[in-house]
Amino acid sequence: MKTKVLIILVVGVLLVGTAPAVDMEAVAVDNPCNSGELSSPNSVGAYEPLPDRVCGAVDYVYKIGKYEVTNAQYCEFLKTVAASDPHGLYDPNMAITNEEGCGITRSGSEGSYTYNIMPGRANKPVKWVSFWDACRFANWLHNGQGSGSTEMGAYTLTSEGIANNTVTRSVGWKWAVTSEDEWYKAAYHKNDGVTGNYWDYPTGSDTPPTAEAPPGTDMLNGSANYDGGWGDIEETNVGAYTAKPSSSPYGTFDQGGNAWEWNESALNWEGYSLRGVRGGEASSNVGEGAPGISALHAMFRGLTPANEGYNDVGLRVVENPEPINPGDADRNGCVNFVDFAFLANHWGDWPQPSTQWQDGDFYDDDVVDMNDLSLLADFWLDGCTYLIIGEN
Repeated sequence: MKTKVLIILVVGVLLVGTAPAVDMEAVAVDNPCNSGELSSPNSVGAYEPLPDRVCGAVDYVYKIGKYEVTNAQYCEFLKTVAASDPHGLYDPNMAITNEEGCGITRSGSEGSYTYNIMPGRANKPVKWVSFWDACRFANWLHNGQGSGSTEMGAYTLTSEGIANNTVTRSVGWKWAVTSEDEWYKAAYHKNDGVTGNYWDYPTGSDTPPTAEAPPGTDMLNGSANYDGGWGDIEETNVGAYTAKPSSSPYGTFDQGGNAWEWNESALNWEGYSLRGVRGGEASSNVGEGAPGISALHAMFRGLTPANEGYNDVGLRVVENPEPINPGDADRNGCVNFVDFAFLANHWGDWPQPSTQWQDGDFYDDDVVDMNDLSLLADFWLDGCTYLIIGEN
């Protein structure tokens, strides 16, 4: 006698190996669909004109780095992907031994470069990274910290996109450089629900934090590394100001002072390809950007050339807690024949950016072609669970 049996087949891949070398500690930023506020009515950035904009409105839950990316974390990135370093991810200025450098050294020759950190520098924020270096670091995190290409992932980096400053975050991102809104909300929003209420400073205060050595003593307004007022203009270890603690309402540290941080805001102006920076750095002082305020203030917006690294600019990353698999056109969590149909129906099309994901442009290069088919194949059946009915 034949009986019906139900066989449950879960399609997946068991990966056996070591955990990622870099642990990016992140804190949740919720209250989605909060309102923003007008930022920069009086400020002056690195380049003029600096447009005002409403900042801080984010319509999704995300996670943001609790700390700035450190020298140790960036050094692991270099060790993994930069034995040859064709994209110039290492800047020789990193090896400067005083406060101008960040303490990462390189030895060897092309193809066998090795990287190390000077004593006492591991937990300071990395510097001398361009915006495009920051994107490649984010791609590395997005792709699981492997040794593959740094040119795809959260961002598709092409020579044309970089030259024109038109690179944007891809749908399905897992880790990315912060947008200005994500950065602003994590730093200044009061974390009081779906509101438009913001502090002026990223230590939960409308009064400047005290510029002093860590761990700090100001239990009301917090403390921060800026203004050089306590005799040091070098970056501190990330998260060193713990007395208040001097964190934002969402739990981030050092969004005021220590090092400027890249964000995705873009502006092309008089031949310059600019990207945003926020937060100020160790030598920032009151009144440097606009009368009466420091670069730590919510009203200060900065933009600077994206192709350069600087002795006072680092980065912070964001994590998408619910990333979409590349190829999942209908966003149901499973890459299958339904998604293939989306691609086939739009083969050869040039979709609009607003519909590119649903129209099969998974590769995000503005045309539905073999690149998209290849990406679909790479993620085929990811996230899928099937019920197979058989007879016994």
